[in-house]
Amino acid sequence: QWYYSTWGHVATLAEEMKKGADSVPGVEVTVWRVPETLPEEVLGKMHAAPGREDHPVITASQLAEADGILFGFPTRFGMMAAQMKAFFDSTGGLWQAQSLSGKPAGVFFATGTQGGGQETTALTAVTQLTHHGMLFVPVGYTHGAGMFAMDEVKGGSPYGAGTFAGADGSRVPSDAELALAAHQGKYFAGIAKKLKAV
Repeated sequence: QWYYSTWGHVATLAEEMKKGADSVPGVEVTVWRVPETLPEEVLGKMHAAPGREDHPVITASQLAEADGILFGFPTRFGMMAAQMKAFFDSTGGLWQAQSLSGKPAGVFFATGTQGGGQETTALTAVTQLTHHGMLFVPVGYTHGAGMFAMDEVKGGSPYGAGTFAGADGSRVPSDAELALAAHQGKYFAGIAKKLKAV
């Protein structure tokens, strides 16, 4: 998995996904983060969380080594954050060689508000996967009844796990959001394992 996270919400989802994926026998999971593009001064004004040292920064060439990839990012104006897009833009060599073609891929995300664009972010991210020839693996409604519950505000959709950060980043992922993330990790790892065996 690799991700970009400003306030740590996407990193938290990534850790839950790792727990779910780790529960699938024979699957090895590494969590990576993409390089930050904003200056420290700007990050300080945003009260951004520091990058997690236990999640190393990935290089484009390392993507080709994975059997499947879950991409996580916050939403900016209805699409992935510029840091993630900049990283995708650095994968031209992989695109030219079609090094990621046929690999399963999924997405997860965080938005500031309920109308912040969780589904548009997922839909616009699929263009990146498509040009690389990757196989989009949405979580669908495989998590069951919890996805239909209307008793609490929660992020996520059939496109992938999600959370609401709040406009100032103060909201933490809920138990329901974390459960969907763990489920997506397990579900995705099972699909990736099956495809690897083919």
